[in-house]
Amino acid sequence: MSLLTQLNEDIKTAMKAKDKASLDVLRLLKASVQNEQIAKGEDLNSDEEIAVLAREMKQRRDSLVEFENAGRDDLVETVKAGIVIVEKYLPKQLDETEVRQIVADAIDTTGASSVKEFGKVMGAVMPKVKGKADGNMVNAIVKELLQEK
Repeated sequence: MSLLTQLNEDIKTAMKAKDKASLDVLRLLKASVQNEQIAKGEDLNSDEEIAVLAREMKQRRDSLVEFENAGRDDLVETVKAGIVIVEKYLPKQLDETEVRQIVADAIDTTGASSVKEFGKVMGAVMPKVKGKADGNMVNAIVKELLQEK
């Protein structure tokens, strides 16, 4: 089942349940996927769908940080609820231990020995974790492990 089909089914369910919060998030996700399809001119493959969802998740996480810093508790709860909904559609997320292992393997494979080779390591890591891990966490782990070298 494609992501759009799943979103349409979940939108119908949310409408019947009169779940306005979920409905709003689902409609935004559907619009993002459709906009990406229009821009591409054809249906998205699963990797492209995951990329759209990952972008939506990143936007929500960034908003969460901003709202927390601004003391907007009313918006924090709304964004947290949206994050939970988006997570349902993303692949299982890697935990920090798994990401550390992938980064360590990439450092060994690329032969990186200093922070100057950050880009080379990130280039090797990101295709393996795309959509499965938060980019900010990956970035921090790569920097940390390279500084230890």
